[in-house]
Amino acid sequence: MRTRRSYFTLTGFLLLTLSGKAFNQQQSMAIQSPDGHTMAEIKIDKQQNLRYRLLYHKKEIVMWSPLGLSLSNGVRLGEHCTLIQREDDTKNETFNWPFGERERVENHYRQTVIELQSNSITFKLQVRLFDGSLAFRYVLPHSDDLYIRRENTEYQLTTPYTLFQYHHESVFMPTTIDSLTTPSDLPSTLTNGHYYISIGEAANTEYTKAQLVKGDTPHTLKTVFTTDRHVQIGDDFVSPWRTVSVALSAIGLHQFSDLSLRLNPQPSQPIPEGVKPGKLIRAQLTTQSGLDCIDFAVKHRYQYIMFDAGWYGAEFRTTSDPTQVIPEIDMPHVISYGKQHGIGVILYVNYVGLRAKLDELLLLYKQWGVSGLKFGFVDGLSQEGIAWLAQAVKKVNDYGFVLNVHDNYKPTGWSRTYPAFLTQEGIRGDENSPDAFHTTTLPFTRFLAGPADFTFCFPNPSNNYSKNIKVSKAHQLALPVIYFSPLQSMLWYGKPTEYTNLDEIEFYDEVPTVWNESHYLAGAIGQYVSVVRRKGDRWFMGNITGFAPWNTTIQLDFLAKNTTYHAVVYEDDGQGGIRKRTFEVKKGDAFPIRLAAKGGQAVIFNPIQQ
Repeated sequence: MRTRRSYFTLTGFLLLTLSGKAFNQQQSMAIQSPDGHTMAEIKIDKQQNLRYRLLYHKKEIVMWSPLGLSLSNGVRLGEHCTLIQREDDTKNETFNWPFGERERVENHYRQTVIELQSNSITFKLQVRLFDGSLAFRYVLPHSDDLYIRRENTEYQLTTPYTLFQYHHESVFMPTTIDSLTTPSDLPSTLTNGHYYISIGEAANTEYTKAQLVKGDTPHTLKTVFTTDRHVQIGDDFVSPWRTVSVALSAIGLHQFSDLSLRLNPQPSQPIPEGVKPGKLIRAQLTTQSGLDCIDFAVKHRYQYIMFDAGWYGAEFRTTSDPTQVIPEIDMPHVISYGKQHGIGVILYVNYVGLRAKLDELLLLYKQWGVSGLKFGFVDGLSQEGIAWLAQAVKKVNDYGFVLNVHDNYKPTGWSRTYPAFLTQEGIRGDENSPDAFHTTTLPFTRFLAGPADFTFCFPNPSNNYSKNIKVSKAHQLALPVIYFSPLQSMLWYGKPTEYTNLDEIEFYDEVPTVWNESHYLAGAIGQYVSVVRRKGDRWFMGNITGFAPWNTTIQLDFLAKNTTYHAVVYEDDGQGGIRKRTFEVKKGDAFPIRLAAKGGQAVIFNPIQQ
């Protein structure tokens, strides 16, 4: 046992020796965050049960709660525990991240690895404490015979909390924990009006999908498997990280949106050449549509076009072959035309075809000159499906394609290790007609897990997409600033030839998809949000409202000193259209926000060259 810093403490009966001799008396180990304001304690209680608690600014957030796993042989890891040894460490690094909300990510934490014996099995609990966040996971020895029947991780909170319950791509249902009747996905966001908590996971590469359900004691959530009945234990088995992050405001949760990246390994090789972020427009299933989309992409500064489901036949049929293109599309011509104009082609492939031919497809698509893939209807729920997907992501990254994974999969930070994995769905986007409550809830919930492909719609003179869009036009314009994704799908159901309202979609031409820095300026879950992001010397702001108007003033303290900017504002004109106006601002100015219910505002701050 070794302790490197005073921020690790061991209390109780100090009978543990350097030899690692086990003992049965109650023990408690504390670990503090780098800033000293967050503390986690791990203890073996008098009944020899493994428990933890979390404190934030000296206030208990999670009370003493169970840890452990139930195994198939009847052993419940975390019961009848003795401590063998612990090893403590600290990490303080900053890494560059070209596909993020900020160009550099600070990864500063303190860690303890606790080796324990529970009944006849030795295992480890790995604990990391960040400023505002606790992360822990279980490390198990290899076993061909045992499997995990249940995870016993609980979160026993000190007071009643409201949880924003959701499942896959469902709507959000604010529900008190004690009245919760259905599971809630990770990450789940909770508040008691004073503290805001996000319970999440990271680095799930060989586990099953877990969810949160109501616990057996008041104000408690517990972890359950919802797809698999058990989890197999393989070589060097580690569970996903379980995370608990705490803030004093809803917008304070944003600082944890890169936590899953920080909990994943760094890439083992440089970012593949040709992997770049950008915007795409979806082509219809004809050659001419592909060419029209490329021309549109060039004109509007998009980087990709995509052929979605159907380009090789009915996507769910085993007889449909993703190595063969339907006669209506001259794929070599479209790809060649795209290369001439600097536009990449992304191809959709359903899980049926991926499972059957992934290795063949990657080699073939590289020969074709394809730029990226979109996986469809993957299995992000079961251990088998997640393990397959993890290996598939690695292969796609190694080949240098950009990757977008759709349907029920939500990120757990793999993009840190495999940077070509730009985005994924796992969200109720415009395909599912979200309302203004949903759009103003997402920044504080699902987007804490990582990027999401929202598939933005926007009206044109041929179609107003009233089935899909339940908010104003300016609200729609602001979303690509508020919703982070290195790869954004724009004008999802539209055809390039239909968009003659070029003034209204001008903001989409300008908005980037990756950023040098980002800030949440104001926000309340389900009510309103203001986000500002910088790319180079330009700033982009997105402001949206829920079901009520929002009137406030934002201080422009983020702007550079001694610089005057043109604020270009795209806002609702009250007649169903977009009004554009421009005026000068500088750092520290008060920026008024006057938005109607379901409204929005998209702003560009362009520095005036002196």
